[in-house]
Amino acid sequence: MSEKSRILIADDNEPNVELLEAYLANVDAEIEIAVDGQDTLDKVASFKPHVILLDVMMPKMSGFEVCKKLKSDPATRGIMVLMVTALNELGDIERAVDAGTDDFLSKPVNKVELTKRVENMLKLHSVSDEVERLRRYIEQMEQRSATV
Repeated sequence: MSEKSRILIADDNEPNVELLEAYLANVDAEIEIAVDGQDTLDKVASFKPHVILLDVMMPKMSGFEVCKKLKSDPATRGIMVLMVTALNELGDIERAVDAGTDDFLSKPVNKVELTKRVENMLKLHSVSDEVERLRRYIEQMEQRSATV
């Protein structure tokens, strides 16, 4: 049986969080909230999300910095990051890509677009997990046959 999907919403603006939660109400996943950059990293360690909706403009540490930290750590680089931001200048999009984001959405967020992107990210994460599980299984079988 597969584990329940987990989504972390990282945004310091409570109305934005409430809106994102409402939009994701029909997605079968546990949702946790982080209120700043450091809180996001702390929640990643304890909650172990599969997808993070990451605001760029947050206290303590920007979304760009959080994303860069997550993507540079082998333990967290597989977490799918969707940057959700009011910034939509080309330079901001390039900074998001340079930080390692998997995708981005500009505010105001469209409910259908957000839901579909999150569902696709959760599917991709699930497929990646299955590929990794099969890779380890094949490796074990090869080790066993080498010792026989």
